[in-house]
Amino acid sequence: MVCMHDRDWAALAAHIKVWGRELGFDAIGIADANLGDAERGLAAWLAAGCHGEMDYMASHGAKRARPAELVPGTQRVIVARMTYLPTASARKERPAGCPPAAPICDNHEAKRAGTLPAAASADEGQARAQISRYAQGRDYHKLLRQRLQKLADRMTQEIGPFGHRVFTDSAPVMEVELAARAGLGWRGKHTLLLTRDAGSWFFLGEIFVALPLPVDAPTTDHCGTCRACLDACPTGAIVAPYRVDARRCISYLTIELKGSIPLALRAPIGSRVYGCDDCQLCCPWNRAAPTTREEDFAVRHGLDRATLVELFAWSAAEFETKLAGSAIRRIGYERWLRNLAVGLGNAATTPAVITALETRRDDPSALVREHVLWALGRHHVRDR
Repeated sequence: MVCMHDRDWAALAAHIKVWGRELGFDAIGIADANLGDAERGLAAWLAAGCHGEMDYMASHGAKRARPAELVPGTQRVIVARMTYLPTASARKERPAGCPPAAPICDNHEAKRAGTLPAAASADEGQARAQISRYAQGRDYHKLLRQRLQKLADRMTQEIGPFGHRVFTDSAPVMEVELAARAGLGWRGKHTLLLTRDAGSWFFLGEIFVALPLPVDAPTTDHCGTCRACLDACPTGAIVAPYRVDARRCISYLTIELKGSIPLALRAPIGSRVYGCDDCQLCCPWNRAAPTTREEDFAVRHGLDRATLVELFAWSAAEFETKLAGSAIRRIGYERWLRNLAVGLGNAATTPAVITALETRRDDPSALVREHVLWALGRHHVRDR
């Protein structure tokens, strides 16, 4: 193991940041492993039931806020940030519920960003399946884990073996809290990490290390009086600044929820079939966010423009083949059809939409049938 004496930890920290950028990360920060009062906030959020069916959030208890219990010996957490926005056009769509851009923020840089672009037409938005931008390319988990491990390997070459473990949204880790403490940005009112130079279109990954590296200073909050993300949320899931009730969040409803989507929340979902980006699309800090340099994050199979009818026609085999290597595949074919049925129920009434729904009226899945019948009812098509 590495000798802790006579080591220039500040120089090593500087090297780590250089090596991280060489590996494709946009920024690297270092946080202390003591998350302090963050544990109390997590406990209150869980006690309120805001995690919904995500039982894994509660099952790990306080370990999520105690890195040294998750990985014994952890002294610091190296946090890495990598942009995933596939194209410049991917940040320009203004959600229907997005409020006027000015004046919404006290920060002068954000005010200079100007007004948000016009919304797509209602017909266009309803016909197209809206898929969260992070999921339009290949699954990020493998790529980030590999890059983080390469960074850890480079550290090993420099100082010898040391205790560490790599994470990418794969364990009870308070990623945003750690990233904010590592100086990579501040927690926005939508609870995502925000930066002035990159907005929020990025992934986070961590290396827990048993090394006394110097920590980075946190940045200041630049949300000001802006509440664009709260006002834009289609389901009112951002119940207060810096607090999200997952049970109302479209990302939770379309990805984490295994059963029926609550009736009251189906219409607000619109045509969002996997995740939701509205709070990010409305954020002034995302107006000039950079696009990714990673080929793996490029849009695959036209998922940025595919229609609801087109995707609803996929067979189970097509779903498995076309979404191999995609984060979407984790929800399975049944929930994919469930989500698409809701989208079709919210679409404009056309012969193509009705025909698509009718083809799955007698689907083998009771979950799919339930949502198809609801969708047909929205189009005033009587049950048999």
